[in-house]
Order: sequence, then structure tokens, then C-alpha cells
Amino acid sequence: MNSVSSPQGHYARLRQRFLTAGLDGFLNYEVIELLLKLADNRRDQKIKAKELLHQFKSLRGVLEASPAQLKKVKGVGDANIFGLKLVQEVARRYLKDQVIGEEVIQSSEAVIDYLKHNLRDRNREVFMVILLNGKNRIIDLVELFEGTLTTSAVYPREVIKLVLERDAAAVIFVHNHPSGNPNPSHDDHTITKKLKAACATIDVQVHDHIIIADNKTTSFADKGMV
Repeated sequence: MNSVSSPQGHYARLRQRFLTAGLDGFLNYEVIELLLKLADNRRDQKIKAKELLHQFKSLRGVLEASPAQLKKVKGVGDANIFGLKLVQEVARRYLKDQVIGEEVIQSSEAVIDYLKHNLRDRNREVFMVILLNGKNRIIDLVELFEGTLTTSAVYPREVIKLVLERDAAAVIFVHNHPSGNPNPSHDDHTITKKLKAACATIDVQVHDHIIIADNKTTSFADKGMV
């Protein structure tokens, strides 16, 4: 078979297009095809890429699907999932590295980009603490709790333990709403008050509590609620 019309020739052309001009001009299924090829280069991935896009409706939907969901698509195995999940985790690590050590106000857009990328598509609630030093530079971003974030599920003592271990001077709390509704719940208000009171006992400031809901955000500080 002529190499130009072979699956390997097709993949070589996609790879060269990417190396020459990035993803400009790529269709979404072609992006998925490249990712599927990362750990499974011997097989033609075009049909699987198109089926994944059909099943999950968008590139974002494919990347955020769980391994169990991905495996329901015919022909998708662990090697394919490796490629899809690797790029997602690399992007998260990159965005996090972009903000560590930065002043939180000056890098607020980058922080929100990281939070959206990391939290908007989770199907469970995740509670995160952004730890700041005395100059409001970011020490770390730590996921502390996962599940239904009721007042009985977020433990102030665990937050205080983390703050003391990392010698933080201030914190920003963050959690997601898988429902896509950015409005704070009664529990959100109660949790914020409890955590703010706990942090006050060790002279640590609470600068904000941010809710991530799909691509929408709510800031307690902007609304005068913290």
C-alpha cells in the first residue's frame, strides 16, 4: 500500500501539520486522533476518534470523560485512555506551575483558568485551599475534601492543620458546583463562617471563597460575603 494513503502516512501528515502550525486548522476528531496515537501508534485511530466525539459531543467532553466511560466506546482501551488522560493532567500541572509563587491578585486570571480547568467538569464536589504567604504569593493549591460538601463534611481542624504545616498567612477557599449553578448554598455560607472563625484563632486571613460552576465563578469577597 502506498505510504501516502496508509494510516501511518495519514498520522505522519497530522503530526507534521501540528509541528509546523500547532492545532490551527485541526478538526476536533483529528486532535483526539493524535492523542489516541500517543501510546497506540500501530492502529488506525480515526474511527475511534470520531466515535468518541459523537458519544461525548465535544473535545472537552472526551477529555473529561472517566476511564470507565471511555472504555464503553468500542475499541478504546487502556493505551488510548493513557493518551487522553496524560494531556489533561499535563495541562493541569502546567497551569498550576504558572501560578505557584505568584502574587494572587496580579495572577488572578491565571488562577481562575487553573481552577476552571481543574474543577469545572468534576462530577463530585471538591474543596480546595489556596495557601498564601505574608506577601499574598501562592504557596500551593491543595485539594482537601471530596464529596458532598455539607457542614459536617468540611473539617476546620484539617484546614487549620494544613495552614500550620505550610506556614500560610492567608487562604482562599475554592469549591465546585457540579450542577452548574454558581450561587452559594446555605451550607456554603455556613462552611465559610466556620472556617473564617477557625482561621481567626491562629491569625490567618480568609481572603475569599470562590465557587466554580462550569465556566461561571462566584466570589464571596466580590459580593461582600467574607
